Amino acid sequence: MAGKVFLIGAGPGDPDLLTVRALNVIQSADVVVFDRLVSPEIMALIPAATRRISVGKSAGFHSVPQDRINVLLVELAQAGLTVARLKGGDPLIFGRGSEEAEELAAAGVAYSYVPGITAAQGAASSTGVPLTHRGLATGVRYVTGHRASDGVLDLDWASLADPDTTLVVYMGAGNMADIAAQLIAHGLPVDLPVLAVGHATTPREVRLASSLARIGADLAGHPIDAPVLFIIGRVAGLYATAQLPVPGTQRHPQLRVVGTG
Repeated sequence: MAGKVFLIGAGPGDPDLLTVRALNVIQSADVVVFDRLVSPEIMALIPAATRRISVGKSAGFHSVPQDRINVLLVELAQAGLTVARLKGGDPLIFGRGSEEAEELAAAGVAYSYVPGITAAQGAASSTGVPLTHRGLATGVRYVTGHRASDGVLDLDWASLADPDTTLVVYMGAGNMADIAAQLIAHGLPVDLPVLAVGHATTPREVRLASSLARIGADLAGHPIDAPVLFIIGRVAGLYATAQLPVPGTQRHPQLRVVGTG
């Protein structure tokens, strides 16, 4: 009997932010294929007897190449198993879920998406920094800060350098100094606020408040482990007044560095 693959968004890390559907699939699947960025709190919800397969990736190192992940999902489903393919955030926002779906469809394997709260939404809610705000940002754009095989980051910088739009940069820690320099070169002010958030919505959350001119140096002096994203724009300046505590704690963020611009 043919199996099925569920491409699941695990959300930003807090297990309370999982959808009911995601939790039901995780707890009833025959096997869970998971990424490195799925939080330990989410992993703890998987039944002890369920088979787990790690296919985690990090910058410059893929423990299991994407092509092999695609084949693995097909093979597991063709063996009649219900597969929970667990990804951080949402599978359709920098999660490569659609690439895996293409392979499944080509092999005649049934699949379904289970959406998740994005890292950007999680970081906004936990830090109190909105992604849009009247008078500060009329729109928001999600962009990648990393290219496959460490290729050149050839983004449309002129389009991105819009002071009325909030930029949320995923996977950009290694390139943030260059990203900031490009945005400044294309017209954004050097003192534009930037907020870096690592491990958003979890007790390990780390925040670094800076500016376009300072973010590269601040990150060099205070590196943040992945997953980390960057909120760039005037809305990030609201962090100084929001000051929500780190989730699950009664204290303020472990790290708060304000750039001098």
